[in-house]
Amino acid sequence: MTASLKDIRPLVALAKRQKTKWVRLILLVLCPLSFALCPLQAADNVKDLQNKQKKLQQEIEHTNKMLKQTKKDESATMNKLQLIGNNIKNQKKLINALDNEIFALNAEMTALSATRDSLQTVLESYKADYAEMVRQSHFAQMQQSPLLFLLSSDSFQQLARRARYLQEFAAFRQEQVRRIEHTQSEIDIQNELLQANKHDKLTALDTRKREQENLKRDERKQQTMLKQLKSKEKDLSKQLKAQQKKVAELNKKIDEMVRQQAQKASKTSLTKEQKLLAGGFEANKGRLPWPVEKGMISGHFGKQQHPLHEHVIIDNKGIYIQTTAGTKARAVYKGEVTSCFIIAGTYAVIVQHGNYRTVYSNLTSLNVKQGDQVDTKQVIGTIFTDPEQDQKTELYFQIYKDMNIVNPELWIAK
Repeated sequence: MTASLKDIRPLVALAKRQKTKWVRLILLVLCPLSFALCPLQAADNVKDLQNKQKKLQQEIEHTNKMLKQTKKDESATMNKLQLIGNNIKNQKKLINALDNEIFALNAEMTALSATRDSLQTVLESYKADYAEMVRQSHFAQMQQSPLLFLLSSDSFQQLARRARYLQEFAAFRQEQVRRIEHTQSEIDIQNELLQANKHDKLTALDTRKREQENLKRDERKQQTMLKQLKSKEKDLSKQLKAQQKKVAELNKKIDEMVRQQAQKASKTSLTKEQKLLAGGFEANKGRLPWPVEKGMISGHFGKQQHPLHEHVIIDNKGIYIQTTAGTKARAVYKGEVTSCFIIAGTYAVIVQHGNYRTVYSNLTSLNVKQGDQVDTKQVIGTIFTDPEQDQKTELYFQIYKDMNIVNPELWIAK
């Protein structure tokens, strides 16, 4: 009887061997599970790309809204050409972002599949181990019940030792069942993630196909408009000269007023409040809000070639931001309104922020007056919609540091 009573010991030894085996299995699965960090990183990357796509789609929708506000005929205009060009640029960015998302989703699906397969291997091993222990446990139970096994002990110490064996073995079996259930749950999660990824990939592919069709359509429109505008190049050249004259007058007037204010301010030291304003303005370089809630940069700072006239170079002293009719211009930072004036039939406003100044031009009405203190994003006025320029609604925005003009694109948020 003593020999048969010792049949429980091989079971405990088996359990200990299984623990060692589990360590090996855990190491086996650690590679794919550590590789599971890759799906997490890929998921973050996919989310970032999807957010980028959402913003690009919003920009395209806003540009289309501006296109709808142009003249309802099919005639080509510089405004329509510019808006379509902006759409083409954003559509190319969107297609590129979709390509990157599809690539990231493929990488994530590969990593998820590898993790799932490794978990499946571990699960099968757990199940095999459990089946083996159940078989050996059943064999032991057929020869001796646990109660008799305990009661047949030769001493109290042997009884305690046998009780501990039985307890360890029962606990180990329960732990093994828990691990099997947990691993199966993890496999189910991986399968759900794979299904979600497949759905996202199909959606991205469909969107990409649709945007490629939109891109081809707009590129055809662009080429047609370029041909139409080329045929009217002489008339457009006259219009361009008139516009450039108007802009030159505006720039001269603004520059004179800013210089006068800066020279006057240079004779006295900045107050404590003005220094704080200047410091806050400078600290927010690259993060200042846009002077409109929604819009696109239709004219960049500095010198660039005209989109139609090959030999014409435009030198912008600020940036042009095109938006929809009725849009309000707003202050990019808190400060004091130091000037409100009319030139060429529209308003311009200068706001001082310590030794910095921001200028908002081409306004049809004002919500502020000279001497007003304004807060960040406070409405300055309504932007002029030009019926002679195909209903173009465009803000001219500038930033000065002392008497020197700087590139606003480096200061407003990306």
